[in-house]
Amino acid sequence: MTMEITIADRNELLRLAAASVEEVCGLLLGQATRIARVVPCRNVAADPAVRFEIDPATLIAAHRAARAGGPGVIGHYHSHPSGVARPSPRDAVDAAPDGSLWIIVAGAAVTAWRAVANGAVEGRFDPVALAVCGCADERDSPEHGIHTVSR
Repeated sequence: MTMEITIADRNELLRLAAASVEEVCGLLLGQATRIARVVPCRNVAADPAVRFEIDPATLIAAHRAARAGGPGVIGHYHSHPSGVARPSPRDAVDAAPDGSLWIIVAGAAVTAWRAVANGAVEGRFDPVALAVCGCADERDSPEHGIHTVSR
């Protein structure tokens, strides 16, 4: 399976992660194979330097918006400020095997993972190919100087 993300959303994830020494996190909205929007959320973890917990109020609001016809919550993202863009043992403990998408950002890397039972990585995650697509929305339009599609 390949998951599509716009250049603008990929770049926003990189920008957010680079701007903080703590783990940043947020929601991924979209459909089965396309991320339509990234929504930054407050990290409410007790120790946000090494863990993340998405603000429950934001998560509830996103689910309500989806029930009202908006894009669905298909997963979330977080950063590893001093690690690699690969699920950690802690991520595996915290992840439910529900098929949700996890994006992990570290340095200049953005990687995608599916949380599953008996996954290939840490026993909980399978890698997902991430296709970076241009011109998928107004933020990526030719007027903004972006004309490429990377696959």
